[in-house]
Amino acid sequence: MAVVLLILTISYASSLRAYFNQRQDIAATKQEITTSQQKIGELSDEISRWNDPNYVRTQARERLGWVMPGERGFRVVDADGKPVSGENEITGAQPASKPATAWYSKLWGSVEAADKPTVPKKAEQPSAEPTITEKTKHR
Repeated sequence: MAVVLLILTISYASSLRAYFNQRQDIAATKQEITTSQQKIGELSDEISRWNDPNYVRTQARERLGWVMPGERGFRVVDADGKPVSGENEITGAQPASKPATAWYSKLWGSVEAADKPTVPKKAEQPSAEPTITEKTKHR
């Protein structure tokens, strides 16, 4: 009788293990479905925004710095030719950011930098006499 109970317990244990694994897979799949549905909702909202002509006009002004006919667009630049505030003075648009450097360029740059070790600077020797300033004269 004990052998029969042992065999039944082993067979049910493996079946229960498979059942719990399947339940866990179902829960994970439901979570993925929920996440995908949220992403679809967000993308649908973005599509509806891009269908609005005012939104497209605003994005063209902000991202590309475009101005409407009859308007005068300008950017304030310093002596180097770079924008002072980084914004279009009329539309408040940010200039396009620089594209990210490719990973292999960064890697090669680190190889080149490693090939040219920096020489540590000598520490300045403290002077024997303390520096006298206007504040220290009155003490």
